[in-house]
Amino acid sequence: MSDLKTIGSVQAALKEGSLKASDLVSENLRTIEEGSGLNAFRETFNEHAHEQAAESDKRVAIGEMRPLEGVTFGIKDCILVNGEESRASSKILEGHRAVYDATAVARLREAGAIFVGTTNMDEFAMGSSSQTCAYGVVKNPLDKTRVPGGSSGGSAASVAANMSVAALGSDTAGSIRLPASFCGAIGFKGTYGSVSRYGLMAMASSLDHIGPITNSVSDAEAIFGVISGKDRYDSTSQEFELRHSDGVTKDDITVGIVSDLDLSGLAPDVIANYEAALAKIKELGYKTKEIKLPNLSYSVPCYYVIMPAEVSSNLARYDGVRYGKRESGGSMLGDYMETRHSGFGDEARRRIVLGTYVLSSGYYDAYYYKAIKVRELIRQDFRNAFNEVDAIVMPTTADTAFKIGEKMDDPVKMYLEDVFTVPADHVGVPALSVPSGTVNREGTDLPLSVQFMSPHFREDIAFRLGKDFNGE
Repeated sequence: MSDLKTIGSVQAALKEGSLKASDLVSENLRTIEEGSGLNAFRETFNEHAHEQAAESDKRVAIGEMRPLEGVTFGIKDCILVNGEESRASSKILEGHRAVYDATAVARLREAGAIFVGTTNMDEFAMGSSSQTCAYGVVKNPLDKTRVPGGSSGGSAASVAANMSVAALGSDTAGSIRLPASFCGAIGFKGTYGSVSRYGLMAMASSLDHIGPITNSVSDAEAIFGVISGKDRYDSTSQEFELRHSDGVTKDDITVGIVSDLDLSGLAPDVIANYEAALAKIKELGYKTKEIKLPNLSYSVPCYYVIMPAEVSSNLARYDGVRYGKRESGGSMLGDYMETRHSGFGDEARRRIVLGTYVLSSGYYDAYYYKAIKVRELIRQDFRNAFNEVDAIVMPTTADTAFKIGEKMDDPVKMYLEDVFTVPADHVGVPALSVPSGTVNREGTDLPLSVQFMSPHFREDIAFRLGKDFNGE
């Protein structure tokens, strides 16, 4: 079943009778068990997955196939699945079991998707490498000595290792696109507000997005079409016109190439790969135009002020009283301090402390308020650019997947992994990461990607570019 990697291939096999959903689930669960060394999954839903598969097989038999009938998914551990453990890969949520589906999960379920398990991740989505997981490091299926990227590393590894046909992740600074790139998959996040965040454990509420990781751009578009739309449970979700990529042609699109993009720190073969991608876009018949994004270099420092501030607020609820882990400290304050000390890992504590600092009296104006103003400058740069072009292309990552443990002792170097992905989250525009080839590292060919960004609620433009670039 290794050739059943897309929604189309799975549903074609279901229709012709050469595949049953129950067989696909069994195969995925077997692959997960055999690949347990990757640590891509935190928990599998053996019983419930087979129940969903049985329902799918019944529907196929009577010709009532839904849009995602029989398609298997891994669900990132910070996205709630009713009745299943949801820990955000943190010890502070040990024993926590979801009592409802996240809206994105509910919509997948209604469309016939089957959930095989929850995927491992950086704790509370804090990381770019899936090394801060409380339940062990996730490994890259392409090279087990390397990271799969983060924080949705388990979801990307699941798709790359054929453990599921697709997966859901969350993206706050590139946490869908970066691991998708490191694992050679497709990663997509839509416009902020296009997909409900209800049922997503909040990290940074003004930046968080839910989106798919897949093996094709067409699959990412199909899944986005299912999970997007207004949700009464999320006040930031929005009504919008869902446009399909078939409705736009290359003649309608001018691609912006960022002339002031800083590539000085990239390896020569990475730069060559990016330049080849730009040449390919032109060869495909797309018009291009040079643009400037003068405040782009401030994206990462701006992010690492705003994000920790929101983290410190969102994670305050994990106090050992309402749900999750509780440790005794001899008093109410002692219980609170001991629970949070033993429940949160180093990276979570680092960001909570940093966020509390930038929000504190005397520092709010100097740091947080200034970062908010800088973010608005970055947004204005993109608004100006989209007055001239219909899409913007950039590398997804600065290099290939790096070695496990390589950057753990240098948080700042790790934070710079988000340099090309975080701008789209600041601005809230759609961003699609598509493989652009490989470069060799220590005898292994490892993938690189480019990302296509488009204006708010014009996901169709990014999908059109991605399909053509990916040969779909």
